[in-house]
Amino acid sequence: MDKKQDLTARNFPTAEEDAEAVIQPSRYAGPESAYRLAFTDTEFLLREELRPVRMQLELLKPEMVQSEHGIRSTIVIFGSARIVPPDVAFQRLEAARAAGEAEAIRRAEMTVAMSRYYDEAQRFAAIVTRKSRELESPVYVVTGGGPGIMEAGNRGAHETGGKSIGLNIVLPHEQQPNPFITPELCFQFHYFALRKMHFVMRSIALVCFPGGFGTLDELFETLTLTQTGKSRRRPILLFGREFWTRLIDFDWLIETGMISPGDTGLFRFVETAEEAWTVLAEEYGFDLPETSTGEFADDT
Repeated sequence: MDKKQDLTARNFPTAEEDAEAVIQPSRYAGPESAYRLAFTDTEFLLREELRPVRMQLELLKPEMVQSEHGIRSTIVIFGSARIVPPDVAFQRLEAARAAGEAEAIRRAEMTVAMSRYYDEAQRFAAIVTRKSRELESPVYVVTGGGPGIMEAGNRGAHETGGKSIGLNIVLPHEQQPNPFITPELCFQFHYFALRKMHFVMRSIALVCFPGGFGTLDELFETLTLTQTGKSRRRPILLFGREFWTRLIDFDWLIETGMISPGDTGLFRFVETAEEAWTVLAEEYGFDLPETSTGEFADDT
């Protein structure tokens, strides 16, 4: 044997090798036995006292996998899980009209109106995925991994032949990953806080579509981090001025002194996928010709 190989040879078996070692049937092989490797003992890992370890694992796994895939920059798409594709929305409207219930018709008409955001999210994700192929460091779409706007984002990337990320969370409902996430980039979280960290860690922009409590939580989390200087400033785009200004009276917040007048400069309203891309392209010079160093030329 070539002794030079000993210079880099492992001195100990890997954790995987030890984990695969079979314990022969004995009085110590039963589920009540403590004679199991700690890192293969699920019952042990799920103990209350092991929460810090589980939190560390939940931070490390997505971080390591994304690093292995060379993912450095992401655009986060937030929005309601309840917004459906236009074809589904029109089917619901037809069913409501057939039933003849005025309230059901009204709700179905609103569903149709909101379904345009599904199209916009899907088209925006497709633009990001297609355009980023021209960049030295591609930008990947990341969503919460569920249905609605999240599905639209992953779908736009998938149907353009690109990869996208889904950060799912275990919930009593809406917890199944949509079918358009790249499988090796489909993650599941137990801790909301760590999921939020991963949304922000690689993001170069937050694109927020209409949504409910979860969307508002994620939006204001990012706004707070930016406002306080805890996170670097990046574009925060709100799709649908009418929706957001009816939902949140930003002027009243300024008038009552709850925020500074300049705080509304932390975000911008956009209406279409193309407008959103234009904002990001201007911010980062995406549509400018690249120099030999991989940077973007600026004609200004």
